[in-house]
Amino acid sequence: MNTAKKLVGAAALATAAIVAITGCSATPTAPAPTTAAPNSVALRMTVWTSNEAQLALFASIADSYKATHPEIKSITFDSLPFADYNTTLTTQIAGGNAPDLAWMGDLSKDLIASDALLPLTPVLKDTKGWGYDDLLPSATAEFTKGGQLYAYPFSNSPYALYVNKDLLAAAGQSLPASGATWDDVSKMGAAVNAATGKAGFVIRDFDYSAWNTLATVWSGWGASAWNADGTKCTFDDDKMVGAFTFLHDAVYKDSAMPGPGTKADFFAGDSAFTVAQVSRASLLTGNFGYEVVPLPAGPAGSYSVIGQAGMGVLRTSAHPQEASSFLAYLTDPENSAKLSQFFPSARKSLLTGEKLAANNTKLTAEQLQTVVVDQIPDAVTLPNHTSPAEIAQKGKTALDAMWKPDADVKKVLGSVCSAISPLLVK
Repeated sequence: MNTAKKLVGAAALATAAIVAITGCSATPTAPAPTTAAPNSVALRMTVWTSNEAQLALFASIADSYKATHPEIKSITFDSLPFADYNTTLTTQIAGGNAPDLAWMGDLSKDLIASDALLPLTPVLKDTKGWGYDDLLPSATAEFTKGGQLYAYPFSNSPYALYVNKDLLAAAGQSLPASGATWDDVSKMGAAVNAATGKAGFVIRDFDYSAWNTLATVWSGWGASAWNADGTKCTFDDDKMVGAFTFLHDAVYKDSAMPGPGTKADFFAGDSAFTVAQVSRASLLTGNFGYEVVPLPAGPAGSYSVIGQAGMGVLRTSAHPQEASSFLAYLTDPENSAKLSQFFPSARKSLLTGEKLAANNTKLTAEQLQTVVVDQIPDAVTLPNHTSPAEIAQKGKTALDAMWKPDADVKKVLGSVCSAISPLLVK
């Protein structure tokens, strides 16, 4: 058994164990005020960031909370490697070493379905000045079940097209004034590769493995990985075939996208374009002229995609009242404004270009209005389903056959449905 299969198996077993541990949900109620003795509560929150500036901000907010809550002995942020985050977190939960609070991305479906999270709606609504009605419904939908919010969507980062203007100029290219299409990006990328040897366009974090990130492309064809309720695979429909034909041609016919095994970091100046979340703007160093614009239009027209992350309280926490109270503080209007310098907020009151620019040193108010504020309300999310690790691995294994010059695109996509369909209806 290879390492990838071991990780998938471990995650699946851990998720099954979560179901056994958490049992049936109770009627949601707001946590009672703490009765903990002074200096008796140690809270731990798992995160996947290792960014020093982000961790410092979290620590400063925690210190402010501790100053007015004598029961809190410590609040630690346990940074886990992103690649192993889901497996590590589910293993901790199943092993009786669960954190009190946790970040979550595609694992949220499993955690909510298995009743591993406390409902947050009561405590957030009952916290004076928190402003529950300020939340954008499109941002909370992914983490809501039965009218209850189970994770606060602290990061709602749209994907955008980052442009290296210096490389475009070197190849005699420029962005269309009316907005780029994917055909434009492919043609300009091919021209940059021919003129400079640098890569054309890169889908950041894809690396011919994390196929869910390709939703940032296929959504432009009106395609999706599965139907709305997640019960039927739609990888094999004509829209998806069109999207993957475009990608395959970009790699093997046009040299507009680097192929498997070729590393090209846009932020190091290695490619003309990259698709990445707006939160990645922190990686821009000013070593080249850049622009950040909405995703290119596809045959189905303009669209937007966001990557989300939520914060939740684990039901197995030894300190559920205190953990819920801290989460409410961490995400109140004042602290949400501080967090928005890294993580676009779910709060309508904070979603203006000017307010976002107040804490962003890389992008202008106009850019932030265009690539964040205007994109979030109608955005789709990356594909998310229960059993995400198993689906991701089986989908990747089937898609490996796509990345060969003579691949039969439709046949490969049919094999993806054959591989993941049993998991969708499981």
